[in-house]
Amino acid sequence: MEDPVLEMKHISKSFAGIPVLKNITLQAKQGEVHAVVGENGAGKSTLMKILMGIHSADEGEVRVHGRKVIFRNPGQAIACGVSMIHQELNPVPDMDVSENLFLGREIRRGKLGGRILVDRQAQLRRTAELLQQFGLSISPRQWMRNLSVAEIQMIEILKAGSISSQVIIMDEPTSAITQWEAERLFQQIDRLREQGVAILYISHKMEEIFRIADRITVLRDGNWIGTFPKSEINRDTLVRKMVGREIGEFLPKVE
Repeated sequence: MEDPVLEMKHISKSFAGIPVLKNITLQAKQGEVHAVVGENGAGKSTLMKILMGIHSADEGEVRVHGRKVIFRNPGQAIACGVSMIHQELNPVPDMDVSENLFLGREIRRGKLGGRILVDRQAQLRRTAELLQQFGLSISPRQWMRNLSVAEIQMIEILKAGSISSQVIIMDEPTSAITQWEAERLFQQIDRLREQGVAILYISHKMEEIFRIADRITVLRDGNWIGTFPKSEINRDTLVRKMVGREIGEFLPKVE
């Protein structure tokens, strides 16, 4: 965890003249889970959209393994090893797991009359290998519409892993799953960590942040408040930095 795989330096962004990010710096190291926290409107989503090439920064730069990059769309980010698992999952329900996993990058076995022929059996075999590698008991032939939200998330993580992502953004991944399913997710995150993948983890849930994060970056009103090793900050201090005031100022008084 010495050299950063990702650096976002001095990122600023305005919409219609209103600044939403002001000189933000974020760094992710190989094999770490880096939590990005802040209240709604703090700038977390905008920062991640800049990283994925959905928005362009007004100022600042992005570096992957020390090399300056400019992503103009998510495809370019993915090709450079940066993937995002969105809070709003959007699988193709009438395709099976293997078809979703290889959508847009199908394994080909040639052409016939100008048509590209997909090697269906090779995709099924590769999907089965990946599912086994991640310890998932899901059939490659299972229709996506029959999977739970947690299982769909696992397939998205699997997809990111299968394209050798070096950085994976997870946006509120436990917002619609049970605690038991969340534990399975954390197991997969631990697997990715062991493989040297950097995880940018966005969540409002304090117990999750302190369960899996190595470092925590706090944003507030579009400003960078600080980056802290988990071992050097507690829950109350973290919340105070997120909201900019003492906890007692916004918690109800108990008579």
